[in-house]
Parts: sequence; structure tokens; C-alpha cells
Amino acid sequence: MSGQGNHDNLSELWLFGYGEDHRGTPSSPGRVVTLIEHSFYETLVPKDDPPPSPRVWGAAYRIPPEHVVEVQSYLDIREINGYSIQYTSFQPAIREMGPIDHCMVYIGLPSNPQFMGRQDPDRLARHIWKSKGPSGENKEYLFMLEDALKALGEGAGDEHVQDLASRVREVGGQEMAETALESELERVRSGKSHSEQEETEK
Repeated sequence: MSGQGNHDNLSELWLFGYGEDHRGTPSSPGRVVTLIEHSFYETLVPKDDPPPSPRVWGAAYRIPPEHVVEVQSYLDIREINGYSIQYTSFQPAIREMGPIDHCMVYIGLPSNPQFMGRQDPDRLARHIWKSKGPSGENKEYLFMLEDALKALGEGAGDEHVQDLASRVREVGGQEMAETALESELERVRSGKSHSEQEETEK
């Protein structure tokens, strides 16, 4: 992966996108995925952890020359705080297309105040299940990302995203079971109270 560059020559731009949408509020922010440097990742996990996959699935978007400056300006405003611009090669799922040698990607920086670092996956799943904001529910973002990654091609997907989605669904199942139980107990209490009232009125 190479360092930063510019687009003053107005050549076409290839942009790697992996999806990001903040589903939360300032007081209860949601969680989103981001890409980080491998050297920084190694500082977050135990040394005996299996190495991560050497590739990341996503979509590369071609920005024609006449729109490069406009798109770059927009992305700089949206992403530049807490991210660095890098360039990497991109291999389309359709091998006949050949690799894209200079694809721009935004890499998360540990200096970003919103960067959470390594988190307990079960606690993270519970947080995602309950978080929501103007853009929707955090769990919806995660499930849509999981589906989008799987749809990119044969063998596509992300183990971390799939594991986290599975944990969130498990939390959802527990929440719904507890809600159903509470509703049933309330129904029983209500029925008992109604029966006691009838006895009193006799």
C-alpha cells in the first residue's frame, strides 16, 4: 500500500468503498467498520492470534476525470478527520478485467477520537443491537454490510463481520425471548388480578 497523492492531473480516480453509515446518536454512538494499517492491528491483538486475511472485500468505484475534483473535495470533508489517504492494488472478482493498480482507500488512524480499539465481541454485539439514530438501526447497518460483502462474488465475505452479525442475532433472540416471557407474565398477572376482582365483587 502506497502513501498519499493528489489528483491535480485530473486523471480518472478509482475509489475503494467498504460501506460506512453512522447508526447512532452523539450520546449513544453506533459502531461502524473501518480499515487500519496491519502494523497497528498487530498492537491490538495477542501475539498468538491467527493472522487476519491478507485481503479485504469491497467495491471499487470509477470516478471519471471530470468529477474527480468534486468527489475528492466532498470526501476530504467527510473522511479526512481521523483517516489517511492511501493507494493500493485492487483485484476485481471478474478476473478478466485485470487488477487496478492505483486504487484510493481511506485508512483509519488511532488518533481518531471515535476509534474504539479492540472490544469484547459480546459486549459490542449488545451495543449494536440497541443503538439507533436518524439514519436507522445500527444492527441494520451490520446486517446489510454482511449481505453486501457476501454478494460481491464467490468466496466473498468477512469473518469478523459475519461473527459479529451472528452474535447480534443471538442477542436479538435473547431479547425477544425475554420480552415474550415478560408479556406472558404480565398477561398472567393481569388475568389473576381480574379474577381476584371478580371474587371481591361477589
